[in-house]
Amino acid sequence: MALKSDRNEVQTDISFFMNETATRGGIVSLSTGGSGAAMDQGTALVTYTAASGKAPMGILLNDMVNLDLTRQHINQHKDEVQKGGKVTILRKGYVVTSNLACATAPSAGEPAFVTLGGNIANSGSNIADDSGTANTPVGIFLSSMDQDNYAKVEIDLPGTPARVRNP
Repeated sequence: MALKSDRNEVQTDISFFMNETATRGGIVSLSTGGSGAAMDQGTALVTYTAASGKAPMGILLNDMVNLDLTRQHINQHKDEVQKGGKVTILRKGYVVTSNLACATAPSAGEPAFVTLGGNIANSGSNIADDSGTANTPVGIFLSSMDQDNYAKVEIDLPGTPARVRNP
């Protein structure tokens, strides 16, 4: 699963760490928060496992790897980050991703939700519950899936896009 280069990064966040290997393109959720406004607190963690009550933070823009750094180095051209390092998270903007878990084919204009595994879905039973308000959208689909199972998704966090809010 991955991201394509067609993206618009309006707002990113670099204040969180990730302690697991992962591929970019899915939605990470808050695992534990730091305190105050410090940028380098190792306790501010995100994860792909969206537990009930944990807020979605945005789309992961780095590949998280677990390499023996005494034998090889990080591939910076692939934007790899060593497990336990600081990650870049897209909070507002759009991406073309294949991290989808849609029960039915999405279409442009449908709300996008985060699943329990950090994928993006348009509906289904594995959608994560966001702090007591079930099935809060994290964005909208801007396209349907192509032949390679990629779709363009707009993300607007922390708020819900005005186009998909329920009155």
